[in-house]
Amino acid sequence: MGVTPKIAPSMLSSDFANLASEAKRMLDFGADWLHMDIMDGHFVPNLTIGAPVIESLRKHTKAYLDCHLMVTNPIDYVEPLGKAGASSFTFHVEVSKENWQELIQKIKLKGMRPGVALKPGTPIEEVYPLINSENPVEMVLVMTVEPGFGGQKFMPEMMDKVRVLRNKYPSLDIEVDGGLGPSTIDVAASAGANCIVAGSSVFGAPEPAAVISLMRKSVLENQEKS
Repeated sequence: MGVTPKIAPSMLSSDFANLASEAKRMLDFGADWLHMDIMDGHFVPNLTIGAPVIESLRKHTKAYLDCHLMVTNPIDYVEPLGKAGASSFTFHVEVSKENWQELIQKIKLKGMRPGVALKPGTPIEEVYPLINSENPVEMVLVMTVEPGFGGQKFMPEMMDKVRVLRNKYPSLDIEVDGGLGPSTIDVAASAGANCIVAGSSVFGAPEPAAVISLMRKSVLENQEKS
């Protein structure tokens, strides 16, 4: 399988008052990406950060900023996030059924990498057209909790979606987000996930570097088996 492991600590679990130093700390601990949860208080009940925070953080880091948009109107965020320095832009399939082609095109034009996310209740088939398109998304994010809040329990039944995706698209980046940590990583990695978002399991660990390393190792070992 030609997809590399990417461990992405979720900055939603970081100390927001010290975002730049938290970002550096995670990169020093071996993080590949930094996962940024952008919520509008409408698509999900929580309200988090937007383009101004991404822009501020970008001044302090060259890291890959993996932006997950839990918003009702993702197209309105493309230009500001592109300007702010976001590396990727993952929108939800549930709110982009009418305009995903335009969205993907605009995201790429702004120099970001397009991805699509789906909630636990959304069938995996809904993302196929976006992967099969002439101008496709480059990552699929399978939510393993209901989006909106950190610290929720991992939903193992979502691994069926990951398995189906991995069998169908061997070279696709498949990301999982929600409840990932040392006790759940093997289930996700064996299903075929290679991009791992982890919040409280990394930030709350006595040794975050050990948790990041363990998760990367799990992805690599499971890739060797497949």
